[in-house]
Amino acid sequence: MGPVWGIDLGGTKIEGVILEDREELNVLKRLRIPTEAQNGYEHIIHQIVRMVEVMTTETGIKPDKIGIGTPGTTEPSSGLMKNCNTTVLNGMPLKRDIEQALGIPVNLANDANCFAIAEATLGVVKEKVPDARVVFGVIMGTGVGGGLVVDGRIIGGKHGIGGEWGHNFLDDSGGECYCGKTGCVERILSGPNLEKYYENIMGVPRKLAEIVERHKAGEDEVATKTIHRLLGNFGKAFANIINVVDPDAVVIGGGVGNIDLLYTDGAWEVEKNIFNHTLETPFLKPKLGDSAGVFGAALL
Repeated sequence: MGPVWGIDLGGTKIEGVILEDREELNVLKRLRIPTEAQNGYEHIIHQIVRMVEVMTTETGIKPDKIGIGTPGTTEPSSGLMKNCNTTVLNGMPLKRDIEQALGIPVNLANDANCFAIAEATLGVVKEKVPDARVVFGVIMGTGVGGGLVVDGRIIGGKHGIGGEWGHNFLDDSGGECYCGKTGCVERILSGPNLEKYYENIMGVPRKLAEIVERHKAGEDEVATKTIHRLLGNFGKAFANIINVVDPDAVVIGGGVGNIDLLYTDGAWEVEKNIFNHTLETPFLKPKLGDSAGVFGAALL
């Protein structure tokens, strides 16, 4: 099959990788350069082209197509970017412009989709549930995103928002979301919003990791209230996904995904809410770390 190329386009860095093939994690070349998004849209295109030229020169491997992970998604009907926190990309025909600049086809997908396909194909799902056909991957960190992979392929959907469970309604207590809705999953389960919930009651700001430790130590009633709220809503949010998609495996990335209680007490909360007597879905921690995005891009 030959080498595959991937690029992870982030807000502060652009990372490129060449894998020997789609089957194994044999990295032939890896490179990171700054995005320098403050210099504008055209400069980002220039940085991508520069990265490809450098990697081609240093390896002698010329790409015939490239997969690119992006901080937002492409509107299928218009070809324009949307929902990007690198705001200069919004409303721009990124796929068309990169293809014209490089002279080769590119496939774009958002970062959560890249995370999901990487962990499904090369990461923890391949290792622990090798026969899984349907995988739901989520990133629970500063925001909450998701990606759905079926038979090794991303399900992007009619609007390009397949897997975006972070903007499903969960509870009014989450308040207004940047997306214009109220009570989104992201407003309740993301790291910053969990920290904000604690601070609003306690009057003292604490990082999420400290809140978790104070809960485990039994020394802080507000910390315990915050974690119980996380676990209860985690159960409700994931029950909706399992009732609709019923994946063979779920992978949880991002900082919130490091909380061990999600895989025990959180899973019990899911079991209480699904349309079944037991929960057999494995909830897994990712294997690839911050490499998942660029590896997933290569698999596009």
